[in-house]
Amino acid sequence: MTEEDGASPRELVFESCRRNNTELLEETIANIVSSAGKSGGKPTELVAQVLNSARDGVGNGVLHVAATYGSYEVLDILLDQEGLEIDEIDRMEQDTPLHKAVRYVNSLDKSEWALHGHPIVEILLDAGCDPRIRNKAKLKPVELADPRNTELRSILQKGEFAMQAGGDVVEEDDDGPTGSASDSD
Repeated sequence: MTEEDGASPRELVFESCRRNNTELLEETIANIVSSAGKSGGKPTELVAQVLNSARDGVGNGVLHVAATYGSYEVLDILLDQEGLEIDEIDRMEQDTPLHKAVRYVNSLDKSEWALHGHPIVEILLDAGCDPRIRNKAKLKPVELADPRNTELRSILQKGEFAMQAGGDVVEEDDDGPTGSASDSD
């Protein structure tokens, strides 16, 4: 499946997501950048536009597909793309990529959870995916996790706490000037 055969950049990106094919993804992104240069557009904006607007037949975005298939290396490349929407919602279940990642972990044999599953969830959390978003069934990713997978539940709970605490720190810093005891009369 190459561009000469008529595959669009969107199709090539989805193929790379399904197969964890980093070479195909990097080549496709390079081709998008090249076409932006020829048309006078901004390469990073065009790459983000192509990735953010790509949807498969059931409404999944590129991160949804990569998370569904456990394509860690492809996720790593995608998450490095400036302007990529990381908390997009799919059309069917209103899942985020993090919901899909938890479903992927649940599909694995228990012996593969830590080695193959948890890193998929962790890379999405590290990129800033919000574990507090609820899907169509009103479930957060942690509520989808297999109850026996206490490590995954802990990873997601820590992600929720970090998001919550991050918001609290920003609010405290934005309260305005407070002064210090040494500044008082």
